[in-house]
Amino acid sequence: MNLVRDLPPIKPNLPQVTDPADLTVLTAPDCPVAIWSRQHSEALSVWLDRLPASQLPRWREIVAVEEVSDAVRDACAEAGTPEEAERDELITEIQMLADSFAALMKVSAVLLRLDVITSNACKRFHIDAVSARLICTFRGTGTQLVAAESAGDPGAVLTVSRGSPILLKGTLWPDAPASGLLHRSPPIEGTGETRLVLVFDPVFD
Repeated sequence: MNLVRDLPPIKPNLPQVTDPADLTVLTAPDCPVAIWSRQHSEALSVWLDRLPASQLPRWREIVAVEEVSDAVRDACAEAGTPEEAERDELITEIQMLADSFAALMKVSAVLLRLDVITSNACKRFHIDAVSARLICTFRGTGTQLVAAESAGDPGAVLTVSRGSPILLKGTLWPDAPASGLLHRSPPIEGTGETRLVLVFDPVFD
């Protein structure tokens, strides 16, 4: 397991893993976030970038983990996402992320969100009022991180790579002290950029 080297001076260190089995590092008391360093295929990236925003899937629903792929397929059908090999790849990717996140959190259901973002959504740095959250940017600029004491310094902001899921502890994580680590959606209003962002929250009941 390697540590991210280009981060601002945040304590504790932020682990970057390549094996999903190592995501258990998030459960350590002094670990506020884990970054899963991976990329989806170049073909999927090019295909997503070519789609008009209206054909990108949007969804928000609590679903059983094994039914995530069905929910994403419904979202694609509703948006008119072309029925091509890359669509199947996107659905498979999201199901794999759901399986990994659910195994870590020991849940059988998740709140699934697929957001298509063209403006400044959640542009302020913050900590989510959840136990934990997985965020993966499939199109556009990734989630941004900063130490609380450096939130006013643009040079201290880390942008997570597209395709690399980030797992964040929230304020409801059991026995978690305030980490001092904040995140936000990158400000893109006026740039013409469109983002496709996947979010999973665990559902415990």
